[in-house]
Amino acid sequence: MTPDFGPALRAAAPCPDPEFAASVLKGLSSPRKSLPCKYFYDARGSELFEQITKLPEYYLPRAEISILKAHAAELVRDLPESAVLIEFGSGLSRKTEILLAHMQVLSAYVPIDVSQDALARAKKRLESRFPLLDVHALEADFCQRVLLPPAFASCPKLGFFPGSTIGNFSPSAAAGLLRNMRETLSPEGRIAVGVDLKKDPRTLICAYNDSAGITAAFNLNLLTRINSELEGNFDLDAFCHEAIYNPREGRIEMHLIAKKNHAVSVLCRRFWFAAGETIHTENSYKYSPGQFQELARLAGWQPVNVWLDEQKLFSVHELRSLT
Repeated sequence: MTPDFGPALRAAAPCPDPEFAASVLKGLSSPRKSLPCKYFYDARGSELFEQITKLPEYYLPRAEISILKAHAAELVRDLPESAVLIEFGSGLSRKTEILLAHMQVLSAYVPIDVSQDALARAKKRLESRFPLLDVHALEADFCQRVLLPPAFASCPKLGFFPGSTIGNFSPSAAAGLLRNMRETLSPEGRIAVGVDLKKDPRTLICAYNDSAGITAAFNLNLLTRINSELEGNFDLDAFCHEAIYNPREGRIEMHLIAKKNHAVSVLCRRFWFAAGETIHTENSYKYSPGQFQELARLAGWQPVNVWLDEQKLFSVHELRSLT
């Protein structure tokens, strides 16, 4: 008699992430279907995003890096030796190296990210380049208030939030996020925030609809992740990527558009899609310098400096906590 290994194999299968599962089921059950953009970044999604940052149409990282190279020394000019650099959503900490190169003495660098793999890779690379640097990686969701280790409680702190991630939040949610960051960095904290600027919509649309199709693959990979982790049966050929500019809201919107009428199953739940119906997967709000400074003030920050690249495509804001 052949033994039945089925139950044992099923028991060994990884359980779905309950937060991911709940978010997907809620988003697909809504009258206007949506999925949170934070779930883009599984291993394959992170790979694709790295490719996006090198695309000719995607100006954001190049513009921000040019600003940081030009103004990093000014940004860290008066940090004391006991200061701690804290990065929210650090990923691989690539841009951080620009700041660290100007910080000869630093108590510690604290990268905060949900990806344990990204934190480990960044820690290894940075400790190799900066042997005296204490890298204290913290696996956490920066969207919530982050509690730092007690050893850093009284240290002067410089926060770092590059990459225009702030644009993925609605203005009210962005203000709430900045308030949480202020509490994490208190007392008397400072932060540098990367913010994409308002500009010709054609430039924006090209940046999120690249000719190589990498952004489309990145968007569609979210469905692949659902198939892999949540027993989904999305047919990727039944959807296409579209990014549009919404002038009333001042934001780029990314969508996945159903090409035909069909049903999809996720965790034994069925969802109907009509041809032309969309899944809203991401927003990227754009600000003028004045608009973002006003948002920062509402969150308890005092704008100190704003730096732009030569083409005025991107901005980095230095803010100090109001006490």
